[in-house]
Amino acid sequence: MGDNSSLSAPADEEASGADAPGDQATRGRLLVASNRGPLSFAMAPDGSLSARRGGGGLVSGLMPGLSALAEQSEVLWICAALSDADREASRRDPDGQQFAIENVSPAGGRTAVRTLDIPAGIFEGAYNAVANAALWFVQHLMFDTPVQPVFGPGFRRDWQSYETYNDTFAQALVQGVTTAPDQVRVLVQDYHLALVPRMLRDRVPGVRIAHFSHTPWAPVDYYRILPDDSGRGVLDGILGADHAGFLSQRWASAFLDCCEALLGAQVDRSAQRVIHRGHVTSVGVHPLGVDAPALRERAYAADVQAHVDTLERLAGDRKVIVRIDRTELSKNILRGLAAYRELLATRPEWHGRVVHVAFAYPSRSSVPGYREYTEQVERLAAEINAEFATPNWQPLMLEVKDDYPRSLAACRVADVLVVNPIRDGMNLVAEEGPVLSDRGCALVLSREAGAASLLGSDALLINPYDISATASALHQALTMPEDERRRRCAALANAAAAHAPGPWLSAQLDALG
Repeated sequence: MGDNSSLSAPADEEASGADAPGDQATRGRLLVASNRGPLSFAMAPDGSLSARRGGGGLVSGLMPGLSALAEQSEVLWICAALSDADREASRRDPDGQQFAIENVSPAGGRTAVRTLDIPAGIFEGAYNAVANAALWFVQHLMFDTPVQPVFGPGFRRDWQSYETYNDTFAQALVQGVTTAPDQVRVLVQDYHLALVPRMLRDRVPGVRIAHFSHTPWAPVDYYRILPDDSGRGVLDGILGADHAGFLSQRWASAFLDCCEALLGAQVDRSAQRVIHRGHVTSVGVHPLGVDAPALRERAYAADVQAHVDTLERLAGDRKVIVRIDRTELSKNILRGLAAYRELLATRPEWHGRVVHVAFAYPSRSSVPGYREYTEQVERLAAEINAEFATPNWQPLMLEVKDDYPRSLAACRVADVLVVNPIRDGMNLVAEEGPVLSDRGCALVLSREAGAASLLGSDALLINPYDISATASALHQALTMPEDERRRRCAALANAAAAHAPGPWLSAQLDALG
């Protein structure tokens, strides 16, 4: 998913391999398209396949609402194969009718899953070279512009792969329109599939399409870094949708600015709509929160409690600062650790009285730059411990191995939660932490996270580039009176719960009429 960073992990239930249901055309049809799907497949030694609920923020954001909709509509989720087992599932079930997620509610319903086996070369060019190395970097303002990017012949070849990748999804969606087009709604997810809405509309004019961006959107001057034809292509692709959704008004406004400046589209900012090529696209803001009851239920399971006991024993009576991130460049882990180092250097009264629990889980480890970033994080953590540790106190506990129950436990024991991305579409960890905190944690939050628009009034907002200001915010959070900290934490949790995934998804579908 874009960058709605979340604690979400695979659920324990297995997906169904049951036969497809009968004709449900009268119930309407809902199609979902995303790079990462809701199922992760595994192959046993005897060749049999099993499927479990996939992880990630996108799946956790969509599944609660889709489960409810599956009671009333026929739902098909189209995604890309990401592993050898996924590709085998695609070969065995090319139409996406064998594997499904069954709804356990009395009303029944199922979400069928079709996995697309996209050739490795096409996937590499589309996903790694264009989506993650170009579009992601532009939307997060992360290029080292004196030297990067360089858009030459190689990028043009990769862009062709991106077009082919999007076209493969568009063709699969066309095949999924098995009833009258005006009875079909399509939800296209994120920057990987920005071209799909236009491709689909050109083939099936009557279908109703929404596109949702889980990342930020760059301001016009930075967005222009992209080659002109590619930048315009992304905008034109999204404007093939009837509705374009964003997590924050900042991102929606930047998108409108780009449509006007680069396409010459007619933009109505008061109505939040764009008219381009004779088609009207409404633009909506849909902040994503969390399913608080389900999250709390999972966080009080026995495996999580065991980690809570361990963390509390290690921390003792010390204050606990927590951060939970993927080692993704935009998450700004290095500056966060540097701010903690400055806190210890300038506020010696915290020596022996605070411990920083930092979970930095590997991300995109096949990309050299990401592996190097993880190594830098580990080196800085070692330096902090070498500089400040005593026989009775380890100031920083860094873990780079993914462990979902332990992450939930860390949120429960946190006195302070640090979320300091350079830029983020939303960042669900900023919402999940206050929902789970047993102690009423204070939140130190980057003003460049989309969550800042939802949580900013009760968080301690920081400039993510300013490590001195971040160190001061950490001190303020640690010294905040308990009643104020708990009041703020409760307000943060309420704001997160008010935008639960079900209503978030329903609002986008309502925008389609």
